[in-house]
Amino acid sequence: MHSKNWIGGEWMTPSGKELTVKNPSLTTEEVGVLHLSERSHVFAAEQAARAAQIGWAKQTGAARGEILFQMAAALEANADSLAQLASREMGKQLGEMRGEVARGVSLLRYYAGEGMRSNGNLIPSSDTNVLQYSRRVPLGVVAVITPWNFPVAIPIWKIAPALICGNTVIWKPAENGSLTATRLAEIFAETKLPAGVLNLVIGKGREIGNTLTNEAEVDAVSFTGSSETGRQIAIACAGRNIKYQTEMGGKNAAVVLADADLDKTVPILLSGAFRSAGQKCTATSRIIVEKAIYQPLVERLQTAMETCRVGDASDLEAYLGPVASAAQYETVGQYIALANDEATVIAQSPSYAKEEQGYYIRPQIVEGVAACHRLVQEEVFGPLAVLLTADGFEEAVELCNQSIYGLSASLFTRDLASAHRFLDVAQAGMVRVNQETAGVEYQAPFGGMKLSSSHTREQGQAALDFYSTTKTCAIKYAW
Repeated sequence: MHSKNWIGGEWMTPSGKELTVKNPSLTTEEVGVLHLSERSHVFAAEQAARAAQIGWAKQTGAARGEILFQMAAALEANADSLAQLASREMGKQLGEMRGEVARGVSLLRYYAGEGMRSNGNLIPSSDTNVLQYSRRVPLGVVAVITPWNFPVAIPIWKIAPALICGNTVIWKPAENGSLTATRLAEIFAETKLPAGVLNLVIGKGREIGNTLTNEAEVDAVSFTGSSETGRQIAIACAGRNIKYQTEMGGKNAAVVLADADLDKTVPILLSGAFRSAGQKCTATSRIIVEKAIYQPLVERLQTAMETCRVGDASDLEAYLGPVASAAQYETVGQYIALANDEATVIAQSPSYAKEEQGYYIRPQIVEGVAACHRLVQEEVFGPLAVLLTADGFEEAVELCNQSIYGLSASLFTRDLASAHRFLDVAQAGMVRVNQETAGVEYQAPFGGMKLSSSHTREQGQAALDFYSTTKTCAIKYAW
């Protein structure tokens, strides 16, 4: 398969640099070829999106919603083939990838329904014979920059609310998800989506992404990726006085109190830490445990890790697949080496016979490092979790909050008072009790505190607030 740009309803293959995409599960297998765009393609997409936006915004919400329903149906009809391509491109275990595509279908349907909901409020006036109300209006052209770890769900949870609000979109996916992005755009092209409403530009972030955020005439930018890049985008957008949304890193803690049901807690901890090979911004990377149950928890983790098998992404029996790329393998490998040198490995998954054939990293749980250690403070974005101990609830919460990030946190307990107290004091945008840190339902706001997010929220009704602005209207109907 070859990547393509989709601009103004037309397909074109850039003549720039080509990159061969290898299967992370079997690096001798070629999945496809990326054709990287030039800056001129960004401006062509900008012109197409700007030209299409007026007509798209004039359509009724119901009409826009009907097209999103068509997009959902087309995605559902192609779900398995898209999941297989995405799994081969970036290494996510096929069962998980199928679930991600299904989430994309649900997101499209959810936002399609918003086309028929209220988009404003009636406001009393201090004057007589005045009808005053607010209504939500589109921003215009929105740039969407998405990561490789959720190559279907994250683009859709940005694109769907942007479209239903009446915006047009320029989408720049991560290189490691660009074949999937091309196929997703092909699926959407089968619907009655008007030309130029959604535009796809494949390329490097430092060129295409920078051009979008610094030069193209866009009205908003929605970005998911690293904290460093997110902060640069925030500075650029603030300087241009355009709306921006950045979802960035996480160093998420799961707190296990002495009264937790360990038999139920351990599988949830492992799922939060190691599904998707730990390549989630919401992944559990810190496990904070009350000392009274530390040893029983360790023993259960050691037993459970024996079944946490790494395998080819196409293997439905595997717990997790490889990491996504050679660069990711090198970066996570450096943290694994640091853990082996300066920490103590207490649990590790079994070895995998084909480890040399792909970017496989065996999940590890380590202990023996201080709360200020790099392994505890820096985002690894791989299958590595660190155990810390606490004397009680208060110290556990203090350790939980001791991070520059504040995306997700969870508590495991049977005590309702502790549960409610944790929901109040945990410094994270998403706080859960007896659930994993990873994953939030699509109808709920998604986002964090501190350096995890730019203080807006994605998904749910909150996304509509970002992709629109409020206009206050008043008319005096009798003089």
